[in-house]
Amino acid sequence: MPPPPALFLARFVCVRKGGDLLRDGSGVLPTGRNIHALDPYRMPSALAFKKGKAAAERSLELHRQDHGGALPETVAVSLWGLEAIKSKGESLGLALALVGAEPVVEATGRVVRFELVPLEILGRPRIDVLASLSGIFRDSFAHVVELLDDLLVRAAGAAEEPVELNFVRKHALELQAEGADLGAATARIFSNPVGEFGSLVSDQVAEGRWEKSAELGGTWAERNAFAFGRNDRNFQGLDLQRPDSQGPGEASSLGGSHGGGRQGVSGRGGTECRATLDALMQSATQVVQCVDSVEYGLTDIQEYYANTGAMVRAMEEVRRVQGPKGASRGKVSCTVVEGFQGSGHSFSQSKGGPVKRLDEVLRLEYRTKLLNPKWAEAMVASGSGGAFEVSQRMTALIGWGATTGFQEGWVFDQAAQTYALDSDMAQRLRELNPEALKNIVGRLLEAKARSMWEPSDPLAGQRLAQLYEDIDDEMEMGL
Repeated sequence: MPPPPALFLARFVCVRKGGDLLRDGSGVLPTGRNIHALDPYRMPSALAFKKGKAAAERSLELHRQDHGGALPETVAVSLWGLEAIKSKGESLGLALALVGAEPVVEATGRVVRFELVPLEILGRPRIDVLASLSGIFRDSFAHVVELLDDLLVRAAGAAEEPVELNFVRKHALELQAEGADLGAATARIFSNPVGEFGSLVSDQVAEGRWEKSAELGGTWAERNAFAFGRNDRNFQGLDLQRPDSQGPGEASSLGGSHGGGRQGVSGRGGTECRATLDALMQSATQVVQCVDSVEYGLTDIQEYYANTGAMVRAMEEVRRVQGPKGASRGKVSCTVVEGFQGSGHSFSQSKGGPVKRLDEVLRLEYRTKLLNPKWAEAMVASGSGGAFEVSQRMTALIGWGATTGFQEGWVFDQAAQTYALDSDMAQRLRELNPEALKNIVGRLLEAKARSMWEPSDPLAGQRLAQLYEDIDDEMEMGL
């Protein structure tokens, strides 16, 4: 008989890296030991960069298909902390690939720099990147933020490259010509204010505190107008107009002195930089969101529409009011990278590719979850919590409709029929969680009132209104 594990004998158990069972396989087993998520100084991993690079090229191909063969000048990439931990930096790899850069790894395996790939090797223009950071990414990967900031400033300062092949530089020069200082002209990494988290858009949607969808985009922009990067940034050696000027990596070092002027010039420790954010949104025609796990998707978590969806809404609004910049025309497209599909060499060969248009992903998720009879039955069978999950997805349906215009009638029709107009299902939900049923019915009525949905059944609106009134009366009387 083998000896019992050290854990049961109160002996020391060696710490090792954890992981995602679905993504990393059985190598993360057995459980029961002390683990760490990843070494942030080795991000992105070689595989994560490879997968991110493949996703970047596929995203650009989708953009060409949707915009008459044109490349985007600016792409917004969401960098989320938990996604980066699980994927070891695939979204970061995607951002690097868009700019045309690759990680430089020293002998110890640590990533020490992001290096620009020569244009003749890249074979296409450098795409400008608007990096939208979650609060967790901002706070957990400060050194990655510094390296990415350093890369983007060097790209802006690559005066030997023509602006038609370097959109980072093109936009930095345009911002300077409009009066922005060097710090504001080269800011590309944005997040919430220091110490704060979330866009607050999900709160607005949940509470119904909005009249026009532009308000949701405005909330996102207000909450994400703060630039981050190297706090010791010194731009005195950098001149965007001179090809022989010192780059920022040479002009300053960690712990060095700060340049003069306002904070926007010498550092990026959360400085508000709304004008630059607006300018980048004017030139952006694509948003990319990475999804790291098959266990949850865009319709499961409110933060997806509250960030990615609201970012799309903010871009559409600023482009409508201020006009698009440069050659960026047409509607802002949103693509989703399903990083859980395939690994290694199979990543770029998986059926249909791991990068999809947002509408495709939403349709698939609604068909397989919210409108799937087996899923609905499983949720209701699990009790009050399952009813709450259904209710949350109805709120997310309003959120996606408000931010990205996903307002397909068949989704609302089938949701109404499945959960509210089916008397047996409605009764079960009423008994399990009357608040959840009230929210489900309320969201359907809200969609109708906001002209997101016109029921195919002309009597549906009346039936839903009566059901909502009945539930409200019962709850008020404590029945």
